[in-house]
Amino acid sequence: MKRSGNSAWMSKKGQGGRVIKRSKPAGKPEHAAAARTHALPDYSVYHLSMRQRTACVILGGLLFSFIGYLFYHNLILSLLLGAGGLMIPKLWRRFMLERRRRTLNLHFKQALYSLSSSLSAGRSVENGFRDAVQDLLLLDPGGSSDLIFELKVIVSRLEYGEPIEVALQDFARRAGMEDLTNFADVFSTCKRTGGDLVEVVRRTSSVIGEKLDIQQEISVMIAQKRFESKALLAAPFLLLLFMNMTSPDYMEPMYSGSGIMISTFALAALGGCFLWITKMMNIKV
Repeated sequence: MKRSGNSAWMSKKGQGGRVIKRSKPAGKPEHAAAARTHALPDYSVYHLSMRQRTACVILGGLLFSFIGYLFYHNLILSLLLGAGGLMIPKLWRRFMLERRRRTLNLHFKQALYSLSSSLSAGRSVENGFRDAVQDLLLLDPGGSSDLIFELKVIVSRLEYGEPIEVALQDFARRAGMEDLTNFADVFSTCKRTGGDLVEVVRRTSSVIGEKLDIQQEISVMIAQKRFESKALLAAPFLLLLFMNMTSPDYMEPMYSGSGIMISTFALAALGGCFLWITKMMNIKV
């Protein structure tokens, strides 16, 4: 990130509606730090744009309406079920947040490897963070990742004379991730007490790398089960669609009287199975 004569931070807009506004240096250092912290992104939340929210509601409403018509053949009930599309933005926001945090954690692991190599070569901590930016740019030439942006922010803070441990603690607080918080705490303690930073960074990168490797192994092991669960959940809908297209008279009793109650119970059971499978597949290390 380049410095500007009248602004402390370059404006940047990224994923999740992240906007970094220009802020002029305040009269007091604590005011300037507060202004910078307020402008930086919070990685514990994800904000959808109006366009994304509208698209989620429309697509979700169409999907739920189709499922409702498939089960009930009743326009009113289908429209009532289509109101479930209002829940889709929340689910999509949660999915995008988890993906963003996983990517941030993966890039943090790569940055630690680069920082460990720089410190082992005898470079200073400040130069190690600058080298980490360049190394990550080799993996992401566009420089659009969140961690590259945060490392540039840290480097800019160093150029303004702010202690590196303060910048790291602020990043860890906004990220809200256990690995980042532990690293920032240990790093700050080593800086204050004169500990061996090279060994700390090396061990931290090794532990985080092993943790991510275990997560990837688990993901590979359950990938087939995820596909099978999706196929099993889709099978009842496909079977019902096939029966409606080939034998509509055979399915006619399901759309009146007690058939509606049976269809409602079956639909609720499928929804419960989806939630149960999603919870079972969410394995955290």
